[in-house]
Amino acid sequence: MFIINIANPFYALVFLIITVLVIILGKEVKKSVIPAILLMAYLALLIMHMAQYLTLQDEYMYLSTVLGKCLTFDFLFILLTFVSYLWIDGIEAKFKNKKSIDNSLDWFWKKV
Repeated sequence: MFIINIANPFYALVFLIITVLVIILGKEVKKSVIPAILLMAYLALLIMHMAQYLTLQDEYMYLSTVLGKCLTFDFLFILLTFVSYLWIDGIEAKFKNKKSIDNSLDWFWKKV
C-alpha cells in the first residue's frame, strides 16, 4: 500500500519548508489564493489518508499507527495554512482597500 508518510521527519521538514515558502510568497505578492491552493492540497492529503485508514485491510494493520501520525500532521499543516490564509487575506484586503473575508483574527494579530 502506497502512503505519503508526512510523519517521516525528512518529509515533515520538506513539507514545512514548502509551506513556509508558499506563505512568504503569498505575503510578498499579497494574494491570499496562494496559501488557499496549498490548503486545498493538504485537505486532499487528509482525505486520502483518512480513506486509506478507513479501508485498511487486516494484512496492513501495522500501518495504522503510521496513518494515525500522518493524520495528525495533516491537521497541523491544515491549521498552519488556514491561519496563514486568513492572515494574508487581511493583508490583501488592506492593500486593495476592500473588506476582508473574515476579520475574526484581528484581536489576535493586534496582540502579536
